[in-house]
Amino acid sequence: MSTVTDHFRSVFGEEPEGVWESPGRVNLIGEHTDYNNGLVLPIALPQRTYAAARRRADGQVRMSSTFGGPVIEVALHDIAPGVPAGWGRYAAGVLWALREAGHLVGGLDIAIHSDVPVGSGLSSSAALEGAVAAAASDLFGLHLLADDDTRAQLATVCQKAENVIAEAPTGGMDQAASLRCTEGHAILLDCRNGHVSQIPFDPAHHGLVVLVIDTKAEHTNSDGQYGNRRAACERAAKVLGVESLRDVPYSHLADALHKLEHDPELFRRTQHVVTEIQRVRDTVEALERNDLAEVGLLFTSSHLSLRDDFEVSCDELDVAVDAALAAGALGARMTGGGFGGSAIALVPNALVPAVTQAVKDKYKAWDFAEPVFFPAVPAGGARRTE
Repeated sequence: MSTVTDHFRSVFGEEPEGVWESPGRVNLIGEHTDYNNGLVLPIALPQRTYAAARRRADGQVRMSSTFGGPVIEVALHDIAPGVPAGWGRYAAGVLWALREAGHLVGGLDIAIHSDVPVGSGLSSSAALEGAVAAAASDLFGLHLLADDDTRAQLATVCQKAENVIAEAPTGGMDQAASLRCTEGHAILLDCRNGHVSQIPFDPAHHGLVVLVIDTKAEHTNSDGQYGNRRAACERAAKVLGVESLRDVPYSHLADALHKLEHDPELFRRTQHVVTEIQRVRDTVEALERNDLAEVGLLFTSSHLSLRDDFEVSCDELDVAVDAALAAGALGARMTGGGFGGSAIALVPNALVPAVTQAVKDKYKAWDFAEPVFFPAVPAGGARRTE
C-alpha cells in the first residue's frame, strides 16, 4: 500500500519491514450482546487500516498517521491506561497486551493509513488494533495469524488493549471480526466461548445489497454511555441471579422481566439483550433457507429494540432507517454501538438509487450533515499485504 509506505519513509527516514492490513466491520445483527456473552453476526469490510512497521532495538514505540498530527512516542514500559493519549493508545495497547500475554515483543516504528471511516460505528479502532497486532505477530515471530485458533488468541489480546489501555469497555466482537472473518461469509460468534461458525452470506446472489449509511453523527465507545449500558446489564444479571443475560432463555423472558418490573431501566435493557440474541439465531436460520425477506424484518425489529429498549439510537439513525424503509428497503437498522455512527439497509439492487436519494432528502429536511453511502461486501480478515 504505497500511501502508508511513502508516509513511513517520509517520517522515519527508512524502509518499513512490511505492511499489514485489517478490516473494519459491519455487524449484521446482534448489538450490545457481545459483553453479555451472547451471539453476534458481523462481516468484515473491504475498507482497511494499514500499518507499515519496522522493529526498533531500544524499546520505544513511535507512531504516525497519514491523517496528520505529531509523531506519538512512548516507551514500552510506560504504556498504561490512557497512555499514550489519543489514537496511539489503541496501537500501543496491542504491544502492551501482547507482552502481558507473555509474548516477547520489542519496540516498533509504525505508520498508519486507513480507509475505515473514523467515528462511523464501523470499528475503526479494532481495525487499527488488528493491523498493529498482525505486524507485531509477524515481525516478532509469534505466528498468531496461522489459523483461526491463533487468530482468536490475537483477537483477545486486541480486546484487552482496548478495554485496559484505551479504556473503552467493549466486548470482543469487533476484534474477532477484524481478525477471524473470511471472504463471502459472516461469522456467527459465540461470545461466551469464542466459537466461530462461518455463515455463507452473498446478498448479491439474491439481487440485494447491504447498503451502509454513514450518518456522520460521530460516536465513541469511551464517552460513558456505552459503559452505562454495560453496567446496567451486569446489574440486571445480578438481580436475576445469572452470570450474564445470555443465561436468560428466550422462552423464560417473561418470568425474568416480571422480576425486573420494579426497575424500568433494567427491564428494558434485559428485554433488548435477550430478544436480540434470539434475533441472531433467527437471522442465521433465515440465511440458511435463503429467506432474505425475513432477514430484513429481523433487521428492522433489531433497530426498534435498540431505539426503544436499549436507547442507543439518535435522530440521524432513526431518520436514515425510516427513509430507507419507506423507499423500499427490505429492512434497516443501526449498526455498532449507537449514539451516532452508521445504519445498514438491505436493499434490492434496483432500488439503491431511490433509497440513497430518500435518505439524502430527509437529511436535508432535518438539516443534518450529508450522509455517505457504500455497499458492505463480506471480506477477509487481517493479513500481510506487502
